Amino acid sequence: MGTSSRRNATTAEALLLALMLSSSAARAAAADPGFSCGPSSPSRSLPFCDRSLPAARRAADLVSRMTVAEKVSQMGDEAAGMPRLGVPPYKYWSEGLHGLAFWGHGLRFEGAVRGVTSFPQVLLTAASFDEGLWFRIGQAIGREARALYNLGQAEGLTIWSPNVNIFRDPRWGRGQETPGEDPATAGKYAVAFVRGIQGSSAAGGGGAPLQASACCKHATAYDLEDWNGVQRYNFAARVTARDLADTFNPPFRSCVVDGGATCVMCAYTGVNGVPACASSDLLTRTFRGDWGLDGYVASDCDAVAIMRDAQRYAPTPEDTVAVALKAGLDLNCGNYTQVHGMAAIRQGKMAEKDVDKALTNLFAVRMRLGHFDGDPRGSAHYGGLGAADVCTAEHKSLALQAAQDGIVLLKNDAGILPLDRSAVGSAAVIGHNADNPLVLSGNYFGPACETTTPLKGLQGYVKNVRFLAGCNSAACGVAATGQAAALASSSEYVFLFMGLSQDQEKEGLDRTSLLLPGKQQSLITAVASAAKRPVILVLLTGGPLDVTFAQSNPKIGAILWAGYPGQAGGLAIASVLFGDHNPSGRLPVTWYPEDFTKVPMTDMRMRADPATGYPGRSYRFYTGKTVYNFGYGLSYSKFSRRLLAGGKNPAPNTSLLAGLPATSKDTTSYYHVDDIGADGCEQLKFPAEVQVENHGPMDGKHSVLMFLRWPNATNGRPSSQLIGFRSQHLKAGEKANVRIDVSPCEHFSRAREDGKMVIDRGSHFLMVGRDEWEISFEA
Repeated sequence: MGTSSRRNATTAEALLLALMLSSSAARAAAADPGFSCGPSSPSRSLPFCDRSLPAARRAADLVSRMTVAEKVSQMGDEAAGMPRLGVPPYKYWSEGLHGLAFWGHGLRFEGAVRGVTSFPQVLLTAASFDEGLWFRIGQAIGREARALYNLGQAEGLTIWSPNVNIFRDPRWGRGQETPGEDPATAGKYAVAFVRGIQGSSAAGGGGAPLQASACCKHATAYDLEDWNGVQRYNFAARVTARDLADTFNPPFRSCVVDGGATCVMCAYTGVNGVPACASSDLLTRTFRGDWGLDGYVASDCDAVAIMRDAQRYAPTPEDTVAVALKAGLDLNCGNYTQVHGMAAIRQGKMAEKDVDKALTNLFAVRMRLGHFDGDPRGSAHYGGLGAADVCTAEHKSLALQAAQDGIVLLKNDAGILPLDRSAVGSAAVIGHNADNPLVLSGNYFGPACETTTPLKGLQGYVKNVRFLAGCNSAACGVAATGQAAALASSSEYVFLFMGLSQDQEKEGLDRTSLLLPGKQQSLITAVASAAKRPVILVLLTGGPLDVTFAQSNPKIGAILWAGYPGQAGGLAIASVLFGDHNPSGRLPVTWYPEDFTKVPMTDMRMRADPATGYPGRSYRFYTGKTVYNFGYGLSYSKFSRRLLAGGKNPAPNTSLLAGLPATSKDTTSYYHVDDIGADGCEQLKFPAEVQVENHGPMDGKHSVLMFLRWPNATNGRPSSQLIGFRSQHLKAGEKANVRIDVSPCEHFSRAREDGKMVIDRGSHFLMVGRDEWEISFEA
């Protein structure tokens, strides 16, 4: 979620808050959870308390009984109580990006629960390419949120997560929060996480009442904080219809259509001259009309105020509030609509019915959360959840698994890894990220149940460990290079834990370089040169780095990317280094060379422009050199993959295309997806099976990534497009078939310049590794 001056909590401030909470001698006693329609409620006999009625009807009844002043009081993220109706105060803003967080107003970590499970930052979890894992993480976060609510430590169950923006530019400070650069991956992550947190089944359905409400953010085309004087508050993004259709919007569509998300958050970004939160085309026509959003639309924090104060989109506060609500906004994070809403109504800028529509959407979600069904502790669904359901052994194990499955092995010269613990007599651990608990969490974190740093993790495997930070911070303005080299030369093995921190990349802060900061590179090189054998470099970072120097240095034997790995990060890293876990993570973003920083962050185009030298963005369109490719990742085992064409994989039945009009343009003939229709698209679906074999020597997981390519990448076609993936665990020597369901309307289609999706007639190629299966798409 975005942060304006109102909520610009820095990492340091969040840490201070955590320390204050943990050291407080006098802790508040747990309160009762907020709810309406209990036995003593003055409204218990009214229709909005009748749980047999549909949520929207109950919500409309409640709204009809409110005064105008009461209605306006509900229009911000801190909604006032209405005692005469038996409605308690409510706080909409809570965060659960990779665990419940300090950020927001709805959660308190005091009382029976003082710590929550801290999973890896999202980008690392995305590297597992495991939808089941993502679902279980969402499910665990939702359960812990509901447990806090039952204990009176939460004043809301509307969790403003996940962040499914596309990681378009490697410098973006918030890329760490996202599932990466690929829209298909981001969409599948959104579906799995939302279903988990809301209490649905992994396949969808169920979840009545909601376990918690998820909110997909920040729609749309938001991926810049502060670059070259351009800030997210005043950035006027120019985005093509084609890029909106096939890159920026698909994750949000998946979130709503397939995941059933009950909230979408609009971004600060001005898209093609219109602030996202003032765009009726986006909020009403797209979210509700095209996608069928059954929930509410929230603004990023203070986005409504910023529409006037920074973007100058409307002349007065009253006009601004009216423009946003009429466009389809239901809730403003902040109090701007509460302060100016009454005047907007009195001045005729908006009608009371505009407010009624917004509040009905909001209260319908709260009805579905069970807040108007009496005491939630008596609910058969989630009433039994409490302190014993937070930081459970299962959740801790899941946090460890998520970190293990996300870690990406980037280099392993001569098979230096895994190490034999019995052969490692002494080790030097060097690096500012080796023993810093804060770096494990990235941003948007809460008080972790427990924390194991990389240093502590290694000490569980090696008895004789000597530690030196080497740098004074991630900025590494001061480096103890000589001391570090001396330590390395006197140790059998050397582990370097380097990378970034929230001082280089975070909300409100983009990077200007892809190189390691300060003197990190020279320190690493000096240590590697002094060491007895090739050193092992572990990078803790959100966004990608240009580590070409380490890639090509034979004295650096292994490189791992460990993201921001959460509370169990140190255990996960150590288990990979010593072979208790076989690495299977694959990069969810392209790692670009430093030269890419010449490209303006403000250039939103995804596709390359050879005429001007613009290289494009992401593996789908980028034409330049890379440090590491999207999907790259090594294992300690050798895996092979083979597409099972023929009988095992029946081709799609394209006979239904007979009679459909085919459009021809520039020697290309294609079908419009809209002409095929929903029923036709369903009939075109087909399964594709891939045989995976683990040739050993270790058991392990392998993520099968299936891509589509066209015969050529002209007319704006991607060079390739990920269409599906499956993660499969195999014992050494074992084979298994994995199935990936293919939907030609979704996976074979491409966006025209006007954003319309079409399927080219002729050949399409499914690819798994170097194996291909040609499919002809003809009537």
